[in-house]
Amino acid sequence: MDDELRTRIETEAEKHALFNALKHDSDADVGAIMGSLMGENPDFREHGGEVPGIAGKVVAQVNQLDAEGRRARLEELDAELVEELDAEDEEDDRVLPDLPNAEEYDEIRMRCAPNPNGPWHIGHGRMPAVIGTYKDLYDGEMLVRFDDTDPETKRPDMDAYDAILEDIDYLGFEPDEVIKASDRLEIYYDHARDLIEKGGAYTCSCSGEEFSNLKNDAKACPHRDKVVETTLAEFEDMIDGEYESGEMVLRVKTDIEHKNPALRDWVAFRIIDTPHPRPEAADYRCWPMLDFQSGVDDHLTGMTHIIRGIDLQDSAKRQQFVYDYFGWEYPETIHWGHVQVDEYDVKMSTSTIKELIEKGELDGWDDPRAPTLQSVRRRGIRGEAIREAMVGLGTSTSNVDLAMSTIYANNRELVDDDAPRFFFVRDSAEQSSAGDRTSSGNGVEYPLIGDYPEAAEPPVHPDHEDRGTRHIPAGEAVRIEADDIPDHGDRVWLKGLGCFEHTRDALQYTGDDISAVRDEGVDVIHWVPAEANVPVRMRTMDGDVEGVAEPDFAETDADDIVQFERVGFARVDSVARDSKGDAETVTYFAHE
Repeated sequence: MDDELRTRIETEAEKHALFNALKHDSDADVGAIMGSLMGENPDFREHGGEVPGIAGKVVAQVNQLDAEGRRARLEELDAELVEELDAEDEEDDRVLPDLPNAEEYDEIRMRCAPNPNGPWHIGHGRMPAVIGTYKDLYDGEMLVRFDDTDPETKRPDMDAYDAILEDIDYLGFEPDEVIKASDRLEIYYDHARDLIEKGGAYTCSCSGEEFSNLKNDAKACPHRDKVVETTLAEFEDMIDGEYESGEMVLRVKTDIEHKNPALRDWVAFRIIDTPHPRPEAADYRCWPMLDFQSGVDDHLTGMTHIIRGIDLQDSAKRQQFVYDYFGWEYPETIHWGHVQVDEYDVKMSTSTIKELIEKGELDGWDDPRAPTLQSVRRRGIRGEAIREAMVGLGTSTSNVDLAMSTIYANNRELVDDDAPRFFFVRDSAEQSSAGDRTSSGNGVEYPLIGDYPEAAEPPVHPDHEDRGTRHIPAGEAVRIEADDIPDHGDRVWLKGLGCFEHTRDALQYTGDDISAVRDEGVDVIHWVPAEANVPVRMRTMDGDVEGVAEPDFAETDADDIVQFERVGFARVDSVARDSKGDAETVTYFAHE
């Protein structure tokens, strides 16, 4: 082997080793690079016995470099390989599949179309999370369209319009446009008139049972062949309120023998006597069905892609008849399965949650027991944590399960670094039966005896010494949780204060050093001073928990995210301070 060939082998081996190490964020491995090295350089094969030895020395040198050094060296040798790495990283980060035929559109436009019959439960967050992410990926636009054309069965909640927009903002997105379908009745009427004139719709006064029998038998309705002028006149009478509810409908003329009976001559408009709650729409009585309204709006607002539930596949097929009459191109459509969320006892249903609130079984939409976006927001869970979890589900047609633990893990990464630490001692029903200790309703009180330190000075945050320490005076007694009480004669380490032995009626300071914890297995527990503390009520999914926090907790403000050591993260909801300093502060538990 001549020097020139050896130099080539060294150079090629170095490139492959650098690429391998950077791709896997680990040291390079000779065996891992041999296949690609020999495959891309066939002339090396006749020296197959020598190449591994040469490559091995190069790999050893590469493994001495840090990631930054490896990247810089690969940039020198082959900049295209660095670009390939970056492209692979970007592809790995892109959880969502590419939108179908996206390259055929000048601009991607997608819509989130909520029915504002109540604030959103957690499952509703999937649509704006995914659409908003696609908007960012494609530099497109997101429309929010309130599909509020059912003032009776799914009656709009006047507070829900703003609540839903707040939830979208909470998830991290801002709509490019917001419209309400109830503002667009005249537009739907005009398109219905055009459809009638094209011979694509007719007015029908059959009862529901009569038409159902005809439809199921694939027989035409006797009103199907009305002249256009009659249908137009009767539709105008519908608009003018000349008919009672159920007396007349407008049907789209499809294929009466279609293999799917649900697609046969479906209803486009009906009469609803219940006034719409919005004053601007209260006088209308002729209302479009969702398939007609949504289909027209998707075209007029330039939607390029639609995401909807797998159970709504028939909607696209119904709307296709209307699109064919008008000569419109139907948007690209993605159907996905439903999302189910674990951990909640309350059904993830707007009507169910509303009923429980009305019965007083839930305090409101932001009750920690409610599976709503308002609830998790009040608990201190950031919208980004939910968004990432929802996007991670992809767009599968199968039903998917979302574990709240995934949201909690995401949120923990977002809040942990900023959350100051505090001790919080919870009350427990078990504490009231204590025979040799005092239960004050907030932890179990024990006198301290011995020559113990006057105060503990634990860090504000264990990873950030520059943030300083908290000052927790020990006083003459402390409160600890019932589950932390050691057996008589056993020791316990009060965090930041030292080692104590449980005597009959007190905690005796022993003076043992930290080896008692490291080598002898003495438990480390949190505590608060018996006198100088802050009353706290913590609202959780399992009910309210009362307790007391260390003195410095009094300096927190509403909306602060804290970590109660050995308990979990919580959001400070309201701070109640009075002249005595013993008013209750309310927090909402987020997660461990």
